Amino acid sequence: MNNLSLTGRIIIAIPMLVFGIFHFAFGAGMAGMVPSWLPGGVLWVYLTGAALIAGAVALFINKQARLAALLLAAFIAIVILTVHLPGMLGGNQVSMSMLLKDLGLVGGLLLVAHTTK
Repeated sequence: MNNLSLTGRIIIAIPMLVFGIFHFAFGAGMAGMVPSWLPGGVLWVYLTGAALIAGAVALFINKQARLAALLLAAFIAIVILTVHLPGMLGGNQVSMSMLLKDLGLVGGLLLVAHTTK
């Protein structure tokens, strides 16, 4: 793997790790972002936080990194569709910013998956 791919993999793992930590540190406040049709509230926040941390670790240590990047991309795409898109369509400009940020992360994760064995 060349240095550019390694650097990209490490850089995209950093926000995944931080977001995962935030899920545990601010879980109660984030529970309101869980779609109302999905039972469990804060449980989903903690579960997805653990998934974000596990994915970040896999990217950092390059073990199952391709799978981790694909799963993280799928998870963030689901968040875009179930959390940010409804907010954006409701006129929330913060949701639009979050959607665009997450869309960029999905693109980066797909590139990492493509360049990682």
